[in-house]
Amino acid sequence: MKALILINPHAAGGQARKLKLPIKAWCEAMPTKSEQPQIASPESIENALTLLSELPPRTRVVVVGGDGTLNQMLPALLHGGHEVGLVPFGSGNDCARAWGLHRMSWQQALAHALHATSSAIDIGRLELDKKAIHYFHSSLAVGFDASVGNRALAGPNFLRGLPRYLLATLRELAHLKNWFLKVEVEGLLIHEGATLLASALNTPTYGGGMPAVPHALINDGKFNLLIGGTFGQLQTLLMLPRLLLGKHLSHPRIQSCAFRNATIHCASLVPVAADGETLGFSSHIQVTCLPNALQVVKF
Repeated sequence: MKALILINPHAAGGQARKLKLPIKAWCEAMPTKSEQPQIASPESIENALTLLSELPPRTRVVVVGGDGTLNQMLPALLHGGHEVGLVPFGSGNDCARAWGLHRMSWQQALAHALHATSSAIDIGRLELDKKAIHYFHSSLAVGFDASVGNRALAGPNFLRGLPRYLLATLRELAHLKNWFLKVEVEGLLIHEGATLLASALNTPTYGGGMPAVPHALINDGKFNLLIGGTFGQLQTLLMLPRLLLGKHLSHPRIQSCAFRNATIHCASLVPVAADGETLGFSSHIQVTCLPNALQVVKF
């Protein structure tokens, strides 16, 4: 089976749609016709997942889109054991940063995705309220971070990357809330009380480049938990510059640790998001690291 280039026409506020013809022309200019990949641009997630389910196992799939596009494709990519390349074209692109691709042009990224060798990275598995199963490749956000992500999804199309998330953060400050969370890591209670956020990161950055856990690795068999205790509006605003500089981990109300299995309980319902995609609300969140679960073409 030839490689498949899967373009999400809705990525980056619909800007990815403009790549369809240039990518087709780029592929047609390849010297050997037998090397030309198949190109698809399904208009819905359902159609994209159906297409992936019909591929032979271990097909190389080049996703043109951002973190959210890759997140939505993960179930089918994992099920088929496919190799995954990426042409970064989203609003956040934290996965592309971790893969070393975010400074490449789309032509460079496409050539790399089609021809470079793959290696394994870790993937996160989520179980919400002991029934709904989801996966993530970059980050799980619980609490404030998830609310910011939801606002970023509804943000203006002309803003991308970090500015989009910073605007969403400032807007969310007006509605700041803390949730009573109980967090267990490997079965041991590590945090209980009023909490601004609890995020699990596979990549060093999230939210379009914020260095939340700068030392995180995508292939070490562990995730990094980031917990923010009780924060008010002013305290949260003052924390932003430290977060942008990666200097927040020393703050007395910030807690971080590596883990393989973690459980987050909430006394009520707390917003949840994965890779910037909203998952609604939950009161019981089980997070598991799946080591070496996905073959990807990183730099």
